[in-house]
Amino acid sequence: MDSLVSTGWLAERLGDADLVVLDASRHLPAAGRDAKAEYATAHIPGARFFDLATLVDDTSDVPQALPRPEQLAMELTKCGASPASRIVFYDDSAVKTAARAWFLCRAHGLANVAILDGGLAKWKAEGRPLDSDEPTVARASSFSLPAPARIRFKADMLANLDSCAEQVLDARDKGRFSGTTVDTVHGQPTGHIPGSCNLPFGQLYRDDGTFKSPAELRKAFSDAGIDLGQPVVTTCGSGVTACVLLFAMHLAGHDDTALYDGSWLDWGSDPRTPKATVSL
Repeated sequence: MDSLVSTGWLAERLGDADLVVLDASRHLPAAGRDAKAEYATAHIPGARFFDLATLVDDTSDVPQALPRPEQLAMELTKCGASPASRIVFYDDSAVKTAARAWFLCRAHGLANVAILDGGLAKWKAEGRPLDSDEPTVARASSFSLPAPARIRFKADMLANLDSCAEQVLDARDKGRFSGTTVDTVHGQPTGHIPGSCNLPFGQLYRDDGTFKSPAELRKAFSDAGIDLGQPVVTTCGSGVTACVLLFAMHLAGHDDTALYDGSWLDWGSDPRTPKATVSL
């Protein structure tokens, strides 16, 4: 299974025994939307709700930290997914949360995971069937996952200021990155990690919400100052849209990447970390 699948591909395979379709929608508080209630009203037939809101390690000092392996395994098991499953995530979120779900699985060693290109919006626009019934899910057998790989923490990012071993790419909008606007999303001081580049995640999509071609993605990264021949760490407000950058780099053929867990929530809230601003 490719990492990016079309609505047509999915429609032909709904009902396959090893295919698990998961709605990974999650919304920012300001959106005033209830992802679980919307799922109950209309979802792709057979899809289960993947509750990203619960997948946070609340024992960690990192804000909005990645879940512990047992948390992720439990949620997947509840949804009927196992390491042998083909898992397709989709969302209907402005912040493209399916990419976060995809990265959680990939970081924890699950390879057969994909994103539905265009998400629920494209599925609806094409007049494809929707369901409001809760599917009967046979809980999968419990399994264990390894500790996540490709994760960076504040200490790593501080060390990288001196070593410059990894490029840093920020997915936030230009206003928050530059420090010229107020952060209405997380209420943090604006600006960015010194030396980082900026590529707002929305620039990676076509107007219909599908991903741009690999060639177009490579150009977008190059135009942002990123060398896809070298390691890249992504960041954003809290570690969600940074995963869009990671997925897009994967589509462009580059997987020497990592996520800064906690992202600007972690960096911006610490008065001891240096912050940079730029004039636009």
